[in-house]
This record gives sequence, structure tokens and C-alpha cells, in this order.
Amino acid sequence: MYRFLITSAAVFLAGCAHHQEYHANQMSEAGITSESLAHVPSGPWPAGDELGMANTLGNGTWARCGYYLSQPGAKAYELSHVRSNTMPLSPFGRPLAYEFTPSVSIPGTRHVFNGEQVTGGEPGAQGTQMDALGHFAYYDEAWNGEGEAPVNDAKYYGGYTQGDVKPTADSPLLKLGIDKVPPIITSAVLLDARSYLGGGEGMMPGAMVSAADIEAMLAAQGLESRGILPGDVVYIYTGWSDNWQDPDTEKTYYTMGPGLAADAADYLAERNVVLVALDNPFTDPVAEGQLAMQAMPPQGMDQGLPFIIHHANLAVHGIHQIQNAALSDLAGDRVWTSCTMILPLRSQGHAGSPVRPVAIGVPHRG
Repeated sequence: MYRFLITSAAVFLAGCAHHQEYHANQMSEAGITSESLAHVPSGPWPAGDELGMANTLGNGTWARCGYYLSQPGAKAYELSHVRSNTMPLSPFGRPLAYEFTPSVSIPGTRHVFNGEQVTGGEPGAQGTQMDALGHFAYYDEAWNGEGEAPVNDAKYYGGYTQGDVKPTADSPLLKLGIDKVPPIITSAVLLDARSYLGGGEGMMPGAMVSAADIEAMLAAQGLESRGILPGDVVYIYTGWSDNWQDPDTEKTYYTMGPGLAADAADYLAERNVVLVALDNPFTDPVAEGQLAMQAMPPQGMDQGLPFIIHHANLAVHGIHQIQNAALSDLAGDRVWTSCTMILPLRSQGHAGSPVRPVAIGVPHRG
């Protein structure tokens, strides 16, 4: 009996030692983040690439995600708006219309089933939606508006031409479509521009989040040492989503809004982020009256690029975008870092997709 007790005690102590060693080896957020960097590809990407910065996704970004998923008290956040016939609608996409069909019965069975159909519009251009890299192309020089647009001269991300991507008017995107986007599972950083730049109020139409603002918000939110990492998704809460109302009776949301400054897009591209999402309709800043041609774009027209953020992200850097993200709950709980999962529909040759991004992180109220 005595020998048995000694043996049992030895096994117990060995188990305790192993348990302590296991917990000692559990890395902090900073440790896992640092370790992950060696496993995140940095480019250059291969010839014929259609993924852009999605090439950064993999074991490194998944490891960062794993930390947030495993934390006690972690919570899942919905980052999309509910889609409906009465939500705000983009003037750049055909109005979306759902029709709810009658309940159907099958003779000889006990079944009844329900459904609905899209009777018009562009699902991938309305609501919380994600842009494919093939959504935007560019000319070397601005088109003067005379005659037929020279679309065959258009250039796309990765050096693709119009003939490569959309050779005919009725062609789907043969390259760079939303179906080429892999599952985006990675770490996310939320920047609270509503608090930092808006003083607790939504940012004004045409107002911009600059590179200096990003660095200042990182410092203000205690993220200065972490920064923005390769493979991150960056969420920016401007507060413009205060104007998202369903039903959309005011018709204000899609007429203007704050957005990213050009130097902020360059800043994020230099850090190889995979996707940028704002709670605004355009990602670009849009001044009041701009869409009606009554005001100039906030970032000017000197390059013939009134939507220079779309141009830089999609056509130059290969960074995806989500418009109309719902970020108020995430910001309200001060979840500055999280695991995010974004799965666009694999619609062949489409230029965008409805999307339901989620974030998992620990709330820090107060």
C-alpha cells in the first residue's frame, strides 16, 4: 500500500508538472501574433495571380484567429445588416427586389414548404456586400466622355486586360471574379474613428481617415506595439451607419459619407492587409452633392480618380473591400482585435457578393 501511494503521488506530481509546463507554454496574444509572422506569405505573388492579398491567408492568420476563439468570454458579433426590400439601396447597383412566394403543398404528402425569389436588382451590389478584384479597372488616361468608351483598353489587377477579364459585354468575369476569393479567416483590427475623429458622433460627409489617423487610433486603443499586420482585416467604424435605417425613409445613407484617404489606402497596402471594411456605403469619401455633380470629390480629380480608394484597393493592390459593415456592437464592446470569418458566395464570374462577416473576440466594456 505504501509503495502504491508513493507511485500514485509521483504520477500525480508528474501530471501537475506537465500541467504547469503546458500552461507556461501557452502563448500570449503578443507571442502568438509574433510567432505567426513567419507563417504569413509576403509575396511577390506568382504570375497569373487572382488572389491579391488573400495570398497572405493560411496557417499564420489561422493561428492568430485560434487565440481569439479560445479566450474565455469570447463572443460572436454579426457585422452585416439584415437584407430586405426596404433597406438603403446603392445608386450604383440596380435596386434589389425580393418576392415572397406562396406556401406550396405536395399532393399525397404532409409537406408544406416556403421560398422566395429575386425578381430584380444586383444582390452583390446591395446591402452588406464584398467587392471582387474584377469590380474595378482603369485607363491609363481619363476618358473625355466623347464617343464610345474605350473599354477594350481597360486594365485590371495583376496586369490583366479587358480581353482577359470581360471580353464581351455579356461575359461574366473570366478572371478576378468573386468565385476566386478563398475563405477569409484571419485576425481583425477595429479602429474607432467615430470616437477618435468624430468625438463620439458619426464622421461628416467627405471626411477622411488618413494614415496619420490610423496610427493615432492604434496608439489611443493600445494597439501601437501590435500595429497592422500582414493578413489582417481592418474594420473602421466611422459612425455613418447611424444613418442606416430600415425602412429607408430619409434616403440619406447612400447620398454621401466619410471614407478612407488615399494615403491610408497606401498605408494599409504596405502592410499587406487582406480586406478593408467600413460602415459606409462607398469606402471612398463622398461629399454632399458629389453624386449629383454639385460638389467635387474630397480627394480631387487630378488623376481622374474620384473613387481612388476603389482603384487603389481593387485594381492596384489586390485588397478586397466590404461596404456597409455593421460595426457598432463591436465598437461598443471595445473589441479591438478579434478573429473574423468572411465567406462570400461562390457566384461564378460575379463582381461582388452579399456577405455575412462575423467577428469573435472578448468584450471589454467600460
